[in-house]
Amino acid sequence: MLTWYRRLKLGFDVTSKITAPKPPVRNPVPIINHNNQSNVLDLAIDVTRAVPTFLEALNELQSQGPIELPRLISLRAGSGCYHVDRHYDPPKILYIVVVVGFGIGVAICFGNVETIPYTQRRHLVVMPYIYERKIGVRMFEKKKARYKERVLPKTHPESVRVRMILKDVVEALHRDLKKEDLNYASENGAALMAMTTKGVKLATSHLEGLEWEVLVVKKDIVNAYCLPGGKIVVFTGILKHFKTDEEIATIIGHEVAHVVARHAVERFTKNIWLVLGQLILYEFVNPDLVDISSVFLLDLPFSRRMEIEADHIGVLLMASAGYDPRVAPKVYKKMGQKALDDYISTHPSGKTRCKLLSEASLMQEAISIYKDAIARREIDA
Repeated sequence: MLTWYRRLKLGFDVTSKITAPKPPVRNPVPIINHNNQSNVLDLAIDVTRAVPTFLEALNELQSQGPIELPRLISLRAGSGCYHVDRHYDPPKILYIVVVVGFGIGVAICFGNVETIPYTQRRHLVVMPYIYERKIGVRMFEKKKARYKERVLPKTHPESVRVRMILKDVVEALHRDLKKEDLNYASENGAALMAMTTKGVKLATSHLEGLEWEVLVVKKDIVNAYCLPGGKIVVFTGILKHFKTDEEIATIIGHEVAHVVARHAVERFTKNIWLVLGQLILYEFVNPDLVDISSVFLLDLPFSRRMEIEADHIGVLLMASAGYDPRVAPKVYKKMGQKALDDYISTHPSGKTRCKLLSEASLMQEAISIYKDAIARREIDA
């Protein structure tokens, strides 16, 4: 009898637990989990706000010269990731879909595939040039305020000299862009082949009505850099290191080339995709490994590629302005950067840059342009 009583009681207890109404689930308080990544909405807001900040940080690093082992400038949200329950882990496939969807949305809404003059390389940018100019003006004003006591007056001989060279290069640029057939050099491994842009629409609208300015700063730094929108900063240290007009024209042509190719905006665009890729990889791979791999496999090679492209465009610009392009390889060789710069720096080594610019096809094209410019100058005279 006792045995049957126990069985009946056990059955009743189990039935009671199953049929009893469950207490309502309280709305869990969102908590911050710093081990997960920021949600996509936070990322979208921060990316939008980070455009001027990123470009300013980039040019702050550039003002110090080529960077070795730079920190990855990441546009991440700083508030962490919100979730509703510590026992609930959203499917990774959903996370990936949302992140990739955000990237595709940015590309569709703001993206524009452009063809760079001279090299005909196609690239994607997600910033209208009107905003690029506004950011450049803002950053340039900050540079003026920062170097207020060191900026050479416009009447200073060195300042006049740099501005005249910039004027020659910019005039050559606009003269080249008016041609129906624009010769250019395109990178194909180590070879550089002269071709024509006939039938290809080049991205030149960002150069129309551009107000080019140069700031000559009295500081012993062998460096110069450009800001978005045609703003250039040159330190007197580089003027002491390179004394001839041809050498200075090489430097100015290189900086103008960065503006022509919209490298600052392209770098910002690339970093959006880089961060989105990192957010996905963080779900599967150690974050430190992802960061290190991103720097060495993507960030640094991308930066060096842009510098090489600026060298190529710059040598054609200086030749078109009437400056001997054969000086350009010597300038980069004179910079004397280390061979390891080809792997751990934002800029290629001087030896590599010298070798690429000395390639027969590119140099022959530049010399031909230079001779035409000299002949035109003699006719005008």
